[in-house]
Formats: sequence, structure tokens, C-alpha cells
Amino acid sequence: MRELLDFAARAGASDAKVLITGETGAGKDVVASHIHRHSARRRGEYVAVNCAGVTESLLESELFGHVKGSFTGAFRDKVGQLLLANGGTLFLDEVGEMSLRMQVLLLRFLENGEIQKVGGDGVRKVDVRVIAATNRDLSEMVRRGEFREDLLYRLKVIHLHVPPLRERRPDIRPLATHFIGMSRQPRTLTEDAWKALERYRWPGNVRELRNVVEQVIYGSSGDRAVDVADLPPAITAVDAGLLPQRERRRQLAEELYHALVTGGYSFWDHIHPLFIGRDITRHDLRQLIRRGLATTRGNYRALLHLFGMPAGDYKRFMNFLATHDCGVEFREFRNLDADVSSPRWSSLSILPPLQNGKEPAASDSKSKKIAS
Repeated sequence: MRELLDFAARAGASDAKVLITGETGAGKDVVASHIHRHSARRRGEYVAVNCAGVTESLLESELFGHVKGSFTGAFRDKVGQLLLANGGTLFLDEVGEMSLRMQVLLLRFLENGEIQKVGGDGVRKVDVRVIAATNRDLSEMVRRGEFREDLLYRLKVIHLHVPPLRERRPDIRPLATHFIGMSRQPRTLTEDAWKALERYRWPGNVRELRNVVEQVIYGSSGDRAVDVADLPPAITAVDAGLLPQRERRRQLAEELYHALVTGGYSFWDHIHPLFIGRDITRHDLRQLIRRGLATTRGNYRALLHLFGMPAGDYKRFMNFLATHDCGVEFREFRNLDADVSSPRWSSLSILPPLQNGKEPAASDSKSKKIAS
């Protein structure tokens, strides 16, 4: 990782666009901010935008801004993130989730540096360095017609790949030590516990490591060193994390599904914050919905009970899926036999433990509004 950060620092000396690739949770955002801090723009703003967490129409407004009355809900003028980043750096996380239309708008900006607010007439030129990141294979997306080849070439002037944590095991101990130091309850680990952490393959990467450290700190006795028995079962399992990379997303959907169905979690209290907080992508959420529809034989209303939502949240749930383009065609599941078996618990650890082992209450649909 030290070599990667050194190369990132050298990349910061130029003004070229950078594409950072790597698995979810590997630390792409850390590399992006490192580039900014070592660039001539370090005194300017560093603005991060998550392309996966915003719909197409809102993403255009988020990047370019809008004028009052330009669309429903535009009650006042909005300054776009590109203007806020003028003289600095814009970090586009999960750029592979952009629609083709948004890709055209981004390509046009990269070519001329001009921005125009949604609903506005004037054009303004800004000086912004763009750093993009993705966990998708953009070359494969180009072959499938899902990503513009000319945009890929524009973004990939400098390419940095962040290796998964399992390929840089020497980083595990210092990273875990750093996360322990950030907590209010500093703890020590036995050597056996350290070895168990270093053997694990960490399919959730640095984000999973941080979550495991937090679980251990707050879930074990503070009067002794953390031992192997205090670690989550997934860490100490003989075959933990041994599934190939192509299984990771299906594995994540299994964990989320299991947490909802048998783990006492609810969609609004746990899955929704993960999505908004960028811990899971739009693709991950679609996989979860597919997993649920396979159980309910395509019945979206039945998902409410399955995912711990009140019966009256049907419209809210469907609006959320439509707003974030996470809906799944239900007809393909109508002729399937319902899967009522408990799913296998995967090796990922992105969900926090239940407090006091109690099942959380379902969310009040009136207390949380999703912007349409």
C-alpha cells in the first residue's frame, strides 16, 4: 500500500484525470484524498459525490446545480458541486453507476470545462480536477454498451488500482491498530487473535475490518485482551472468506437477506442507511430485492413483512426503489417455488450487532421521508 500511496502522491503533482479501481471497501476514497492533499490544488476544495446514491435527474442537479423552478421541488437556486470544487478536486465515487445520459453530460464537461445549471441559460467555465473511482469493470461495461468508451479514455489518463486487503496482509495489523486507537475503549489483542485476523480473506476489505474491530471492542469484556473466542464466527471459520471473487456480490445479498429475515433487522433501520452511506451499491440492493422476490414468488407486498417493514409502507418502499432505480421485474419469479429455507450466513461483516440482543422496532413510515 505504501508504494500505491507514493505513486498517488506523484500523480498529485500533475493535473491529469485519475481513475481509481478496486473492490468495495478497499480504500479508493483514501487514495483519492491522498492525491488531492499532494497536489497544487490542496488549498482548494475537495468535493466527493457518490454517483450510486443519487438518481439521474438529481445527479445532474447535484453536479451542475439548478435554478429555482426548473423542476418540481426546485424551490430555490442550488450551486452545483462542480462550481463548489472550482480550483480544487471533484471525486466521483462509483462512476460506473452513471446512466448513459449523465455520461454524456460528464464527457462534455471534461472536454470544455463548462457548466450550465439545470433550467439555466448562462454557461460558466470552471477549473476542476476530476478523480473517478469504481468497483466495476468499465472495459467490460463498454463492451456491453453500458459505458461510453470515449468517457473511459477521458477518465483513465492515470490509472490506480487499489488491491483488496487479502492481497496486502501486512496492512491488516496497522489498520486494525489504527481503528482500535480511534475508539473510546482502547483494547489489546492476543497474538492468536492477530493471527486469525491476518488469515481471514476480508471479502469486505478495509470497511469490513473496521466493522469487525468495532464489534469486538464493544462486544467483549474490557478487563482482558481480546482473544480468538471474542472474534465473529466468520473470522474463525476454517473456510472463512474462501469463495472466489465472482461470488462476493451474491454473498453480500445473502448476508443482508439473512439479517432481515432471521437476524432481527429491518429495511429502513439498517439496509436503507447502508445504501445512503455508500456501504452497498445499487447493484447490491437489486440483488437483495431479487433474493427476496425469489422467496415471495414475485410478490412485492409480501416483501414488506419479510424485510421488517409496516404494511402501510408499500408505496414508500416502491417509490424508494423507483427513485434509486433499484426495482426488479417481478414476473420472472412468479413460477418459482418459494424459498423458505434460511440462507447461508456469509463471511461479510458490514452490519452492526443488535444492541442488547433485542430486535429493533420497525420504523415509523411517517418519521422518515425519501425525497422523490
